Amino acid sequence: MEIAQRGIIAASLAAFLSWYLFGMGMAPGLLPTLLKGAGVALLAVLAVMRSRGANGQLLATVLALGAAGDMAIEHRQVAGAAFFLVGHLVAACLYLHNRREVTSMSQNALAIALLLVIPLIAFAMPSDRTMAPLTALYALALAAMASSAWTSRFSRYRVGIGAMLFVASDLLIFARMGPLAQSRIPGMLIWPLYYCGQYMICLGVLRGDQAPGNSTDPSPSR
Repeated sequence: MEIAQRGIIAASLAAFLSWYLFGMGMAPGLLPTLLKGAGVALLAVLAVMRSRGANGQLLATVLALGAAGDMAIEHRQVAGAAFFLVGHLVAACLYLHNRREVTSMSQNALAIALLLVIPLIAFAMPSDRTMAPLTALYALALAAMASSAWTSRFSRYRVGIGAMLFVASDLLIFARMGPLAQSRIPGMLIWPLYYCGQYMICLGVLRGDQAPGNSTDPSPSR
């Protein structure tokens, strides 16, 4: 990896930690908004630099939409959710385009379970039941992203787990709308789970795309 690319990764990690340690306590404004978006935006820059065609372009688009969502949600929750929803659909297209040639019955079963369970959990979470249908609709796109990531040719130890971390982060957001509304747990875990998920997805897709001969996991358990 070139020095410039390592520098971008370091800057992305620094932005992530800066927001987590300091940014969340800042008053709303331009600086904290940009700081929050910088971590994943820099990962999008990395994807552009290391792009090898359509996969890299789709990955960069997913990450750019994530960064836009990070910033927009600070000012308008619906706008932020819209960016993430579109990002999940683009990510699903990326993963379906790179679907694993052979998947086991257990892998397919998990993929189907994700499609069913994630929207159901999201629907059950909000205390304000008028929000339940919209939450479930968003969660359906989230589930499509995670399900397709799990059955893609990219490493499950990177992209698959990264997608699951993203799901866990969003489920905590849903929980904060209901059963964990008074808990400190979501505030402590949402951001690190989300960023780590995006980070693992980014590096996992780039590594798999740059080594086509080794991108398909030989073991069905991975």
